[in-house]
Amino acid sequence: MNWLSNKWKAVWKEEKGLGTLEILLIIAVLVVIAVVFRKWIVSWVNQLFTDTQEEIDTIDNLRPSDPPATP
Repeated sequence: MNWLSNKWKAVWKEEKGLGTLEILLIIAVLVVIAVVFRKWIVSWVNQLFTDTQEEIDTIDNLRPSDPPATP
């Protein structure tokens, strides 16, 4: 058991690859957040697209459909 404890302490103190571990932990946290809030995120993005499409339609309706005739 002492051997395992010593190995664990050595691994914990080792700083090689620490940046990689931090990146993996950040990615893992982001994935968990995305999974937990998946329905809310999908709903929010769909609402953004809907609002954007409505704005585009409003702008298109404000433009004259035919250019004025030139004599």
